[in-house]
Amino acid sequence: MAVTVEEALNLIYKNTTKGSAKILPIESVLGFVLAQNITATHNLPPFDNSAMDGYGVKITNANETIQVTGTIFAGDNASDSVQVNTAIKIMTGARIPEGCECVVPIEDTTTNSEGTITLPKNLTLAKHIRRAGEDIKIGQILLEDGQRLYAHHITLLASQGVSHVKVYKKPKIALFASGSELKMHFETVASHQLYNTNTPTFCSRVQELGCDVAFIGTAIDTLEDIQVHIQSALDSDLIITSGGVSVGDADYTREAFASFSCVPFFEKINIKPGKPTTFGKIGNTYVLNLPGNPLAAALNLELFGQSIILALSGDSSKYINTIKAKMKEDYKIRAGRKTLIPGAFDGEYFTPCEKFAPGMVSPLAISNSYIIVDETCGFLAKKSDVKVISTRFSFTSNESKSLVSGD
Repeated sequence: MAVTVEEALNLIYKNTTKGSAKILPIESVLGFVLAQNITATHNLPPFDNSAMDGYGVKITNANETIQVTGTIFAGDNASDSVQVNTAIKIMTGARIPEGCECVVPIEDTTTNSEGTITLPKNLTLAKHIRRAGEDIKIGQILLEDGQRLYAHHITLLASQGVSHVKVYKKPKIALFASGSELKMHFETVASHQLYNTNTPTFCSRVQELGCDVAFIGTAIDTLEDIQVHIQSALDSDLIITSGGVSVGDADYTREAFASFSCVPFFEKINIKPGKPTTFGKIGNTYVLNLPGNPLAAALNLELFGQSIILALSGDSSKYINTIKAKMKEDYKIRAGRKTLIPGAFDGEYFTPCEKFAPGMVSPLAISNSYIIVDETCGFLAKKSDVKVISTRFSFTSNESKSLVSGD
């Protein structure tokens, strides 16, 4: 019996566990998922320092002319102190000297020829002084287990002198397609054959999703050849296949995986396209069998394959999220089954692809997202709200637009 989309996703997250961990230098962890908590061991700033190039002074000397007694640069270990009626010139990032009550920017003072400066009328206590620990305090949790690491997370690690961290290993994915009619793009096709577009698509997409990928090949439509491909993929975390999961005379994929004692979690999903999508496990290796039609395979990879990969990765943000959008135009759809609709999201409106079918490839290049339409829905009105799921995570425009909020 076919499971619902929600049931399929629940079974994925219930049965998929995150992988093992390893230790890497912080220069190599971009895109990995952190497998430990990171706690601050240093205050940031580590000491009170100047936020401006200016003068350290007493606020009682407001509107007065006072003597400059020295200069402190960033990195100096100076022992100077600020006294009443004196100022110390101080550069941005330099340690605040003892007795300094505020920093006055150079441009707010008047420089006199005899080594004195005249201060403005109003001075504020602690102005332009960055206090120790105002950014990060010792003991503060900076990053948590399950955080995917981006460039500015590396900033936090470096600020604490962290050189190595524990991260989850990237999921290892093995890919192969089945179909005697399929040839790779570097081969010559006869009039009765097709290029295998699924495997290059899967290979590229799972790399985008942060995985290590192994291409096992293309199996012909025999039980024995599919078994050979399965055997060579069993050292991976997840095997993803396309083709051979229906009930045709040459569809041997399910039988081949069953011969390896594959435990199925579900074998059909009440979805269009992609009903024969299956998910199971052989030992410690997960298995996702997708249909052979390119659009159907790619969309189901986005929904179910990505969910498996997120669960494997250790990412705490492992659930696919949506972006609220509005329909660009009225759209009719045949009700009865949850349906995946590819299209383009421009940051405000979602426009379904003008034409698409399970066996097409061109809609994949045109679209940057998709929506899932409920089985009870037969019509989406113009400007009605929809939930967009991105396939690219990059929304740019072919024309310049204002980027400012509140203007």
